[in-house]
Amino acid sequence: MSTVGENIKMYREQRKMSHQELALKVRVGTATIQKYESGEQIPDTQTILKLCTALDVPASELMEREMYNSSGMDPEIEHLVKEIGVKRAKLILRKAKEFSEEDFLRVMQMLYEIKYGKDA
Repeated sequence: MSTVGENIKMYREQRKMSHQELALKVRVGTATIQKYESGEQIPDTQTILKLCTALDVPASELMEREMYNSSGMDPEIEHLVKEIGVKRAKLILRKAKEFSEEDFLRVMQMLYEIKYGKDA
């Protein structure tokens, strides 16, 4: 079972990068990288994009989890669907499948800027 933190650690180690090297590339503290890897803290969308660039890995791989419940669905996805509602989730997923990974990351960046402002 892998988490975002475990994936960050795995890709960092594969690239023979230290915590400090990755922290410098992502512009966060070394302790923050360690917290991500331990699962103590979860990176926000903007930081995930920076981590993907620094580690040269697609966001889908960095965020991939091998955890499913008895219904065969990732528990986090199931929780999010319940939060936003099935109707909205279907609409989002139908549109998302039409996007390339590059398009998807651009959309995520745009949404981040809308919510937090251009300078965030």
